[in-house]
Amino acid sequence: MTRLSLESLAQLPTDVRRPDYDFRRLGVGIVHLGLGAFHRAHQAVFTEEAIIAGGGDWGILGASLRHAATPEALAAQDQLYTVETLASSASYRVVGAIRASLCAPMDRASLRRALVSPQTHIVTLTITEKGYCLGADGTLDFTRPEIAEDLQNPDEPNSAIGWIAQGLATRAVQRGPPITVISCDNLQANGARLCGAVTAFAQRCRPDVLSWMKDNVAYPRTVVDCIVPAATDAMRGRVARALGVDDMACVQRETFSQWVIENRFAGPHPAWDRAGAQIVDDVEAYGRLKLHVLNACHSALAYLGLPRGYIFVREAIADVNLAQFLDDLVSTEIAPALDPLPVLDYWRAVRTRFSNPRIDHRLSQIAEDGSAKLAERIFPLMIANAGNGAPVRLLARIVRGWLESAYGQGHVRSAFDQTAPIPPWIRGNASLRAVILEAVV
Repeated sequence: MTRLSLESLAQLPTDVRRPDYDFRRLGVGIVHLGLGAFHRAHQAVFTEEAIIAGGGDWGILGASLRHAATPEALAAQDQLYTVETLASSASYRVVGAIRASLCAPMDRASLRRALVSPQTHIVTLTITEKGYCLGADGTLDFTRPEIAEDLQNPDEPNSAIGWIAQGLATRAVQRGPPITVISCDNLQANGARLCGAVTAFAQRCRPDVLSWMKDNVAYPRTVVDCIVPAATDAMRGRVARALGVDDMACVQRETFSQWVIENRFAGPHPAWDRAGAQIVDDVEAYGRLKLHVLNACHSALAYLGLPRGYIFVREAIADVNLAQFLDDLVSTEIAPALDPLPVLDYWRAVRTRFSNPRIDHRLSQIAEDGSAKLAERIFPLMIANAGNGAPVRLLARIVRGWLESAYGQGHVRSAFDQTAPIPPWIRGNASLRAVILEAVV
């Protein structure tokens, strides 16, 4: 079958939405690190809508930091790809906002040029919690091998933190224009943590550029929300049947999509607000709801649903016992920790999204990197409740499920005592540790 391309674009069925602007003339104004499905289903779509609404050279150069498969698939399709949106029925659109893509280890020169180009005003990231290389205290972990290696050879980075620091250092030397660096990952205070990590890295290897960075780089905090399951052969088959062409870079997503961005920019940015993004002065409330309700409940379903034989979120939430567990968890342990936020109203909407029968969101995908995820999603709730005398028993069941999946059922206590991602302020506070350990074990 023919591949999706500029040539085949005009032959697509009329119910498939195509880029209705001259995307081929777009200059690159955004560099994105972490060219995964979430970026293509979320920020790239917002950016395309912003270009349509407000114009500007906001084409995206997407960089994969490790693997070449996605850049190669996009290159074979003139950088075009399909977004399949799954609601009561499926809809399809081809996105043209990504104008170049590369694999960083294979094309270092192009990524360097893009990061320092005066036309680049925005750098965005979707690298997962693990990609920030943070320790349990939320600061850059210099013992991480990728950070240690990048500090030894900062001009040939491999980590996202190393790439950003190297790009900013070169930009400073060249007296380039200000730039905004935007984390789009599920970290509380993600912009501040990214700023701290990049600054700490630069302090070790390029202290001469710290003053320029302070005056010319902004790191807005953000909240991103859209359920984007991993690509599957079944999804690619549906896309091929709907379009009449093969697409090896297609992605699937739910209808709901949210992007909240702190109004903190160092220079120009796309008209994201005209595309449905919320640009606000304070993102904290949005972030706490997303992280500690939706993401926490996702983790609960993963670690409690996988042992029951469930594969997808929609299957696990259909289990009466698991659904009741989540309802109880939210009302008795999450809501008290987040008071006065509208937790119960938010949860009702999230529960409906979890039940979407067309979304095959794998529990195993959610369960990956549990140590980093639970440190963000679950432990802060436990600490807040333990400090206020509120219950932590249901939250602890999630932690226990993670420990059992990672270390085995017979090693929960020793894993709790020894596992590095258990925050040090739990181990260091005897009374708090006793409350949580009793609930977990």
